Amino acid sequence: MASQRAAIPAPSPEKARCGWVPAGDEEYARYHDEEWGRPVRDDQRLFEMLTLEGAQAGLSWSTILRKRTAYRKAFAAFDPAKVARFDARRRAALLLDPGIVRNRLKVDSTVTNAQAFLAVQREFGSFSRYLWDWVGGRPVLNGWRTRGHVPASSELSDRISRDLKKRGFRFVGSTIVYAYLQAVGVVNDHTAGCYLYRARPAAARVARGASRS
Repeated sequence: MASQRAAIPAPSPEKARCGWVPAGDEEYARYHDEEWGRPVRDDQRLFEMLTLEGAQAGLSWSTILRKRTAYRKAFAAFDPAKVARFDARRRAALLLDPGIVRNRLKVDSTVTNAQAFLAVQREFGSFSRYLWDWVGGRPVLNGWRTRGHVPASSELSDRISRDLKKRGFRFVGSTIVYAYLQAVGVVNDHTAGCYLYRARPAAARVARGASRS
């Protein structure tokens, strides 16, 4: 008998999901149900999602989701201290790895982003503290009705994007940053028809001024 985890049922009126989840795609459904929009405060996970969102640029999320295991192997389980030490030879080898997106700019940016990530940790004590300080430590709960209402970027992602770029991060444009904020739960964008939207606290908090400008 298949386990419950392996056999996620198709969305129903009792468990309707956000419109971007492809019907019948169990891997996508698991990602939506168990990860997307849930607050992440672990630095290694935050570095993982920053890397994967940058790798997605110009591609579909399903492409990256299916390469996730290979990415973990290629990039030392997303340990930023280890990735920051990848030399030219290691990076060249990664460009031969069919399990990841073999784009030189993206591979190089993962290494430089790891170095910038470590600098943020030194300054703030953790990357999590840096990131969550933008929203006062609490997730922003938006109240979008449908997928079509969800923006591609926001004033918040604009400001974080500018700050990350100043700190030496790459592949952190506002659209990528907004997707990142959604993925790690800094912004909760489950839409009104989704069962996870209904499970949220009753009083939604819309983004206003951040702790830092």
